[in-house]
Parts: sequence; C-alpha cells; structure tokens
Amino acid sequence: MSVQRVDLNLFRVFETVLHCRSVSGASRELGVTASAVSHALARLRQAVGDELFVPGENGMEPTPRAREIAPAILDGLERIEEAIKTKPFEPSNSARTFRISATDYGTTVILTRLIERLAKTAPQLELRIFPYNRMDVIRHLDEGRLDLVIGWFADLPEHLRRTGVLVDREAIVVRRGHPLIGQPIDRDRLFSYPFVVVELTGSGEQAAEGFIDERGVWRRVWIDRLLIETSDEDAVAHVAVSLPHYAAVPGILSATDMVATLPERMARRIADAGTHEILELPYDPLEVAAEAIWHQRGDRDGGLQWLLGELVDVMRSA
Repeated sequence: MSVQRVDLNLFRVFETVLHCRSVSGASRELGVTASAVSHALARLRQAVGDELFVPGENGMEPTPRAREIAPAILDGLERIEEAIKTKPFEPSNSARTFRISATDYGTTVILTRLIERLAKTAPQLELRIFPYNRMDVIRHLDEGRLDLVIGWFADLPEHLRRTGVLVDREAIVVRRGHPLIGQPIDRDRLFSYPFVVVELTGSGEQAAEGFIDERGVWRRVWIDRLLIETSDEDAVAHVAVSLPHYAAVPGILSATDMVATLPERMARRIADAGTHEILELPYDPLEVAAEAIWHQRGDRDGGLQWLLGELVDVMRSA
C-alpha cells in the first residue's frame, strides 16, 4: 500500500502503543476508545504487512519489523510537529521539560553546575533526571523518551551523536584514620584491604574493561573495578561490597577499613566533608571522558542544542 493512502494518524497510534506497551494505555493517552486503537493498529498492520506488536511479558512488544521502522516513524512525526512550531526556542521564557539519564556522579558533578546556571538563564525550564543504571536507557533515547544520556561510552551507532563534557580520573578514598594513611602504598598493601565498588547496572555482567553493549552502544558501567580486574595474578583484591550508586560509599567507608576507587571529582567531594582522605595512587590512574549522547533527530532541535551548549560551556570552568 502506498504511504499516500495511509492515514497519518495511524503513525501517531503506532508511536503511542510503542510508548505505552498496551492498547488500553494508548487509548487513555490519545483520548480515544481501546477499540479505536485496535482498529487503527489493524489498518497499519495491513499497510505494513507485519503484526507490529505482539503480547509479551511487558505488555505489547514491538516485532523486529516494528523496531526497524520505529526510528523513521518517530523522526517523521517529530519533523511534522517541528514544521508546525514556528516559534524559536527562547530559554528565558521556555517552560520545556528536558529528560536526561545520568548516574548520581553525573547529577552531582555535572548537572548540578548546569542547574545552577539554568536557574538564572532559564528559570522556567524543567529537568527530569532518570537513573543511568536502567538497562533500557538507549531504547528510551531511540524512542524519544529521553533527550540526553550522560555517561562513559565507547562505540556508538551512526544515529547517535556525542559531545565531551569532562575528563576525570581514578582516586583512592578511605576513612580518616585508616591504617593506609601515612604509609607507603603498593598494590599488595592496598589489596590487603577489602574494596567497595560501584557497578552502575548492578548486574555483574560487564564486558571487558567495564563496558556493556546495549543496542550497539558500548557504555561503561564501572571504572572502580579496573584496578582490580587488570591486576597481575599475584595481587588479588577482595570486593566486599558492590553498589549500583555512589551515594552509600562514604558511609560504608566511614564504618569500615574498606577502600574505594572513585572518580576524582566525586572523591574530592567526599574528602571535602572532612571525614575521608584521598590516598596517593601506586599506579598511573585511569582517565575516563564523560560524554552526553543524543539521537540524531536532536540535531534539528534548537532547544536541545542550546542546552548542550550550556552544558559544555559550564563544565569548561569546572
């Protein structure tokens, strides 16, 4: 069937079912009956020649064909909406909501500075921050449910864009009064103490050097373990605690003789409170570049490009 004979409203139904994963949810969001949604899906299935959605554990799951055509459909709908909107983005009076996925590191070290600036330059904007440790953040980026993902990445597919935000490196943190303080440190001595590490997915199923592959995006889910995982066989560390976030690390260190390797900027914040200290590293630290990634459709989004510019600019002085 020619696309000229397809009602464009069917693609809006497709988008909503893709988002809600249910006919009833789509009907509520669209303000129509469930029967109307089912009828629209039937027409679109006939036009495309595919089931598009099938029942699954998490509701109506898109078929491989639906996943294949979804980016083009979502992009087309966004282009239409974009063409209708004639007003340029004006940060000083825009009430737009930006949806960002970030770790607690990304929120504390990176986004806090951005939020401070936006409170002055764009006071009506809203930032909604979602956890980076979810295994579906890239799917949400593809489907337009997220605007940005902030983290550490390696390979990206062509439809995603990236920009550097900052470079950080490892630091060793212990509680004040720890036996390692004031003593020469080598790997054997360091590894004689148990470690607390942060694995952002909490899955324990990481690939080489802490990267996982999610929809063609290699994203780093730990830097804390690299010292441990890449050490020689004679120096073996014991990981006593693994966490999906950084927030609990200071409390655990304060209550034990455990050691943590953290991004240096996070380590400084902990040490500045006066209850912890940063030790001199017995090796060359790993450096990691934090980046923001977005879907290519965002290249035409004046508001998102403005936000990215603000983010990069504010971190230059960090």
